[in-house]
Order: sequence, then structure tokens, then C-alpha cells
Amino acid sequence: MHVAWRFVTGLRATLNMLLKWDCGFCDLDTLPVSGFFNARTREDTMMTTWSKRTKAVHTGTRRSQYGEVSEAIFLTQGFVYETAEDAEARFVELGDDEFIYARYGNPTVRMFEDRIAAMVGYEDCFACTSGMAAVTGALTALLQAGDHVVSSRALFGSCLYVLEDILGRFGVEITLVDGTDNAAWDAAIRPDTKLVFFESISNPTLEVVDVAHVVKAAHAVGALVVVDDAMATPVFSYASALGADLAVISTTKHVDGQGRMLGGAICGSRELIRGPIETYMKHTGGAMNPFTAWSHLKALETIDLRVRAQCDTAMKVAQALNGHAKLTHVRYPTHAAHPQSALASAQAESGGTVLAFEVAGGRDACFKFINALEIFTISNNFADAKSIVTHPATTTHQRLPQDQKDTLGISMGLIRLSIGLEDPDDLIADLLAALDQV
Repeated sequence: MHVAWRFVTGLRATLNMLLKWDCGFCDLDTLPVSGFFNARTREDTMMTTWSKRTKAVHTGTRRSQYGEVSEAIFLTQGFVYETAEDAEARFVELGDDEFIYARYGNPTVRMFEDRIAAMVGYEDCFACTSGMAAVTGALTALLQAGDHVVSSRALFGSCLYVLEDILGRFGVEITLVDGTDNAAWDAAIRPDTKLVFFESISNPTLEVVDVAHVVKAAHAVGALVVVDDAMATPVFSYASALGADLAVISTTKHVDGQGRMLGGAICGSRELIRGPIETYMKHTGGAMNPFTAWSHLKALETIDLRVRAQCDTAMKVAQALNGHAKLTHVRYPTHAAHPQSALASAQAESGGTVLAFEVAGGRDACFKFINALEIFTISNNFADAKSIVTHPATTTHQRLPQDQKDTLGISMGLIRLSIGLEDPDDLIADLLAALDQV
């Protein structure tokens, strides 16, 4: 063994000498034990000036000793140590680019976490198995029995279940308010309020919350603000800019964008993410798997192009449908017909990739319309490359009690459209032809 070690040491020294003499390339002794060239030192000095589009391509890149262009997939659940002392030290405190177990962290997953966090404007991120794992993890990690939460009433059904059924069952007090009413937020937030939660743009009725107002009211009493940012899109996210402590993202939606992977992300300060969030998530098993993280990294390279094209088309569709005789209203956040268009436009450059409208005639008229569509896919997801049509009252929000549906405006005539990457004129022609069948 000693002979072999002397041979390796001598070979290393010889290679160092040849590299320095030939091209001054590098010193092998400067490589970290893991074999990584860590690109983040370069980024730390540059990325503050990068746009979201550039961050979505480059941030967090870690290259192995092979210098690969495309990010590597580390399909491993565990990691090895050279000595027992190294193992002990790593369990005491993780160094940069050190890992213990995939439930705690993985090089490919860490690349994705760094990239999405930088893109949406936060220090750090914990990547999760799904959007709902991210919502549940963020809320559960920060709350305990006796805490008070104020939330908007207009939430995705699973979010309402987590708040009222799960957290409520374990002694967390929940107050639901009309998210569009600033006075209602002011009245509900108390000196003992621990956390405030809302969707920046609600699903499926596209209500818009005045984020800056709610953040100011919550922070005045020391409450944390957690924003579900799914509808706003990572490209046009404004949660960080307006002071939200955490942004929860369903990466299943715009990040993947092609109907392949479930995923989620909790973005926030390093103190929150590597403190209570990581502690809860690593013990409860909600970490993203490396293949999903790698797929997401590849998808982030095109997210800006995809989402901008989808948002432009969504606005064109809203303009084409607004005022149609068979529709009682059309809602797209930044379109003038939306009751909160001024607020939506002040908060973000775009209203997202989803619009909603009310078909006169209720369920039967909606079903005729949906069944007459030729390009739109009938499904319950949104933010896909393929355009999708959903009837929320009988699918995604079917299990909500009728009084809650009525309060939220989820009627039998409500249609939600998720706009994909097809030609805008083709989509508009398809929608108008289907409306002719109603």
C-alpha cells in the first residue's frame, strides 16, 4: 500500500510540473477532494448584474473533474468518506459541496436549488418532491400548536386542506380572509399572528393580492409571509422584490413545463432554508430526486423563452375573447377587463400563462365547449407546453363545499385555460369555433 501511495504521489507531482511548464493550466493539488471545479466563486462576483434569463442558464453550475458542459446527474443516495474521522466531521458540520445522504442533499439537486433561488431573487432554496410537498413543508416547519395563521380564502383545494384539516387538527388557528381586501388583512392580522399565507395570483379565479400591503402588515407584528407563487411564474415572480419571506413554487408547472416531472421549491433566506425548513424536510423525506433536478436544470435553460411566449399568447387570447356574446366575463390579471388589472400591472410585467372566463349556460354549455375544442387538451394541470382546458368546479375544486365554491366564484360556468406554445391564431380560432357550438 505504501509503495502504491508513493507512486500516486510521484505521478501527481510529475503531472503538476508538466502542466505548469506546458501551459500554466492548474495545480492538481488545488482541486478539492470531491473533484469539483466550483463555479460559484466566479458567480458571486458577477451574478448580481445578471438578468433572470442568464441566471436560469448558468447559476449554481458545478463541474466534475471531467469538465462536462451539461450538468452531471449524481444518481446516488449515499456518499463515502476517506476515513472515519472524515465521516465524523461531516456529520458535525457540512462544508461547501459536501453531502451525507440524498434525503439531506445531492450535488445535482444543489445545482438546481442554487439556480432557481437566484432566478427568483432569494438566497437559498430547498427542492421538494412536489409543489404540495413544498407548501406543506414550508408551513409545517414554521408552525406549532397555538400559532395563528392568516390566509387568503382563494386557495388551491389541497392548500386549504393542509391549512384547515392538517394544521387545524394539530392546534394551529387559521383565519381566512378575502385576499383582495386590504382592510380584511389589516383586521385579521393580530399581534400574535405567526405566519401569513396566500397565492400571489389565485387558482383558478385569478384574484390578485396586494403583496406589498400584506407584507407590511405582517412584518409590523413580526409575522412571516409565505407566498404560493405558482401562477405568477418564476420568470415574472415578484414575491422577493415585494418583501415576502418565502416563495413556494410548484416546479411541476412552468419550470418543467412539458408534463414530465413533479417537483417543488421553497425559496427564502439562508437562515430559514438551512434552518427550520431543511431540518423538517430532511427528516420527513420530501427532498427532490436527482433525475428530476437534472431535468429541471435543462428546462430552466429555456424557461424565459417559453414563459414569455406563453404569456404573450395568453394576453392575445384574452383580448380575442373579451366581450364575446357567450361569455359573461374574461379574466387575465393584466388585461383591462380584470378588476385588479392596475395592481397586477404594477406588481409584474405579465399576468402569467393562465386565464379564466365564465360561459353563459353553466355546466352543460361548458362541457359542449370543452368537447368541441380540437387543439386544447382536457387536463387538470397548467403551465404545460400544450394548451390545457379545465372545468374547475367538477375537477380540481370538485370537493370544495358548495358555499366555498360560491364564495370563491368557482361556478359551473367557469373555465380555466392554460396557454401553451402553439400558434396564437390557431388557439384563438379553436376557441371561437368551440364557442359557436355552445
